[in-house]
Amino acid sequence: MVEIKAVGVVGSGQMGSGIAQLAAVHGLKVWLLDSDPEALSRAKTFIAGNVRRMISKGHISQANGDNALSLLSYTTNLEDFQDADIVIEAIVESEDVKKNLFRQLDRIVKPSGILASNTSSISITRIASATSRPPQVIGMHFMNPPPIMKLVEIVRGADTSDETFLATKALAERFKKTVICSQDFAGFIVNRILMPMINEAFHTLYTGVATKEDIDAGMKLGTNHPMGPLELADFIGLDVCLSIMKVLHAGLGDTKYLPCPLLVQYVDAGRLGRKCGIGVYYYRDAAKQAQPSARL
Repeated sequence: MVEIKAVGVVGSGQMGSGIAQLAAVHGLKVWLLDSDPEALSRAKTFIAGNVRRMISKGHISQANGDNALSLLSYTTNLEDFQDADIVIEAIVESEDVKKNLFRQLDRIVKPSGILASNTSSISITRIASATSRPPQVIGMHFMNPPPIMKLVEIVRGADTSDETFLATKALAERFKKTVICSQDFAGFIVNRILMPMINEAFHTLYTGVATKEDIDAGMKLGTNHPMGPLELADFIGLDVCLSIMKVLHAGLGDTKYLPCPLLVQYVDAGRLGRKCGIGVYYYRDAAKQAQPSARL
């Protein structure tokens, strides 16, 4: 089985930064890449702040925190991933963009390296087809935010090898995560169930059944969810929710996955959620604090 000692992460948004932080805290050498130097600078500040909070709360020692920060390198150059044992992609939820990245990684990363995608819905088999190493391509879907959420959803493509699966599962378990495994169908497990619920919440708002506040309160207090579906959609990003619904609709061919017109309208209007200060709800200072979206 491949022993993972060095990790590359592509994309310095909230997901990528969280994955990089997680790997460094657990003693791995990490390169975090983004094409935007300013985004990398913000990510560095974000991760350092999180590590300091972990130290102050007694979750890790000062020595472990200092070591984690020393293990992190920030880069705009894919060539720095040559020696990575695994590269985890955490960029925009677009199949074409991901395939283009994986073609480049396939050329750069050493032959034994694993290429993993944090995609929440896109076919791992199709992403792997852009490379010469489909047996070493796998889905490693972290929940947001990665340092806190306990779950990692692992998705095997049609050709993913047992060795790749076992190495990726071992890495997730090193991060103290619970692993669930999905076959390579649109939306996998979590989003195949979650996104239609969010979409239905938008339909409930769209058709005037209830206010956004009552919809969210009903699901929080009636089903013991920590966040209502509309609030959660804002946290995830309405553009991300819409992208996943489109993947579900195209991949599964059922009209029940057709995105709600209100969700489409909000995204068209630039109301993307907490990260830009307005979605279903308005967030007064959120736009200033939000982590940047990953760029290439």
